[in-house]
Amino acid sequence: MTPRQRIGFIGGGNMTRSIIGGLITNEISPNLIKISDPDPGQRDRLVAQFGITATQENREVAEDADVVVLAVKPQALRKATGPIGDLVRDRNLLVISIAAGVRIEDISSWLGGHTAIVRVMPNPPALVGSGASALFAPPSITEAQRDTAESILRAVGITVWLTNEDQIDTVTALSGSGPAYFFYLMEAMEATACKLGLTPKMARLLTLETAIGAARLALESSEDLSSLRKRVTSPGGTTERAIEIFDQAETDKTIERAISSAAVRSRELADLLGGEV
Repeated sequence: MTPRQRIGFIGGGNMTRSIIGGLITNEISPNLIKISDPDPGQRDRLVAQFGITATQENREVAEDADVVVLAVKPQALRKATGPIGDLVRDRNLLVISIAAGVRIEDISSWLGGHTAIVRVMPNPPALVGSGASALFAPPSITEAQRDTAESILRAVGITVWLTNEDQIDTVTALSGSGPAYFFYLMEAMEATACKLGLTPKMARLLTLETAIGAARLALESSEDLSSLRKRVTSPGGTTERAIEIFDQAETDKTIERAISSAAVRSRELADLLGGEV
């Protein structure tokens, strides 16, 4: 990404806010950023917070940008892309879609056959700069365009490139939905600790810090997760007793079924969204 590239966002929601914040932290000038959103309150908040430019017209964003980020809800994407198709084609703009569940072939069709499109699956921790985004680009995307897309998403966390678009369904089920799985587990841990006598405040703090610490330990270790688990599980101890309960309940198989089901649902939603008129 070059220092003077102009970035336009169609949609001014939370993910747009997070990416803009990350870009400005990385010394991208607010003068290079423009957003469109139908909600005047949303526009005013972003202008006040970041000093960027805002409009209600999607075409104005496409007219002024080198890169257009599609950041509207999936159900609104077809309508949002309608007014800008000729502009992105004529100006050969890089289009980055963070709309969950909408395939590149559908976006391309709505943009009149435009092919310079990168599809991204970010996740909710991007809202605090700790996101994990998976990107896919068709062969028509140049190396420079890939670098630009990656630079924008790195403003809110780590990035990985997928080798085929179907992998996005797995990513959606893993990292896209994954924060909810961890919240579910932490919620149960916190509730159990309260039942066993801890105060809610104490239970929450210990649960959250344990989750953060475990993730950091895994990130900084060269060992795989199974080895780490075994290393902190003493034979005959309390952790082993808890793991035995998880094994008896076939928790690993439950997790496999849950993530697989989420991946199937991702494909179903993509079929539905692609068929919408």
